[in-house]
Amino acid sequence: MKDPLDTLFSALADATRRAMVRDLLEGDKTVGALAAPHDMSLAAAAKHITILAQAGLVTQTRTGRTKWCRLETDALKPALLWIEGFGSLLEDEFNALETTLEALAELNTPP
Repeated sequence: MKDPLDTLFSALADATRRAMVRDLLEGDKTVGALAAPHDMSLAAAAKHITILAQAGLVTQTRTGRTKWCRLETDALKPALLWIEGFGSLLEDEFNALETTLEALAELNTPP
């Protein structure tokens, strides 16, 4: 079984799918509306949307003959938490750099 983070990052690795996610931030869209900016067929768009759905990023509903897509923002939380874990490393590095620069400034300050 594939790691859910792998599935999520794999879905977001494609520029077209990232653009679709950005488009869905504006609200629900039809498959046709998601396909239009990319000059692709509905079948090609449906394949991208299927990958986003497998990652939990998109849900689909049908109204008559029209498929609507909705962004599930909660699906991004595991990735955000994983990425935030690296934020403390950067903060620690900046703090260490600041301490070093302060120590160097003290050495170069005349008595």
